[in-house]
Amino acid sequence: MGLTRREVLMVGGVGSTALASAFFSADGACAQDEIAEFVKRHTGLTATESDRLHLTMPAVFPTGYTVPMDLNVDSPMTEDDYVKRIRVFAPQNPLIDVASFNFGPRRSMARVSTRIRLAKPQNVVAVAEMSDGSLLMTKTWVDVATNGCI
Repeated sequence: MGLTRREVLMVGGVGSTALASAFFSADGACAQDEIAEFVKRHTGLTATESDRLHLTMPAVFPTGYTVPMDLNVDSPMTEDDYVKRIRVFAPQNPLIDVASFNFGPRRSMARVSTRIRLAKPQNVVAVAEMSDGSLLMTKTWVDVATNGCI
């Protein structure tokens, strides 16, 4: 018994979708390895994914021109333990280094609220450099409908 053309197309479509989602999924292991390698290439250091660094952005936003972003790091901000710098990357943008924020040890909180531009749907990556030299990393998937970078 042979397959009809419709069945072949349906199976091919489902298989292609499954394969694409494995490579391009926001939560896929392949994507995580690529992001870790991306951070190492751009900072020169290995970052560890951390739940101390919080990047909050809408999952879907109608325009890439002004996507809201909130960043904060759980840190006591003392002389011994504080956030030195947070960098934000958008790997699919023409200019991937989107923002950089510097902090000092006596600041009450390591927190920033702003808007950024995104060229297309992508993982936005935040990296926090701590006073001990370690790098904390987090990412979030943002799906924008229109290109915010010209």
